[in-house]
Amino acid sequence: MKTVYLLWHRHPFENGPDDVKLIGVYESSLAARQAQARVAQQPGFREYPAGFEICAYEVGRDHWTEGFVLIDRDAAIEGE
Repeated sequence: MKTVYLLWHRHPFENGPDDVKLIGVYESSLAARQAQARVAQQPGFREYPAGFEICAYEVGRDHWTEGFVLIDRDAAIEGE
């Protein structure tokens, strides 16, 4: 199977879920690292340089194979 590389950036918020951005999908880990270098000095990204993550991802297979449960986000935040 073919593997691609996803470049993500996560920015934590004080109250609530993190802000997660998919920067792009690349054919090699090198290309993903090069993309990170290109955006790392842009506003927002440069203030949170530790927020980058590169994940290998196999194309053509199921990655989420179980169901899911809905959670009331407002209630979850109020309960913290």
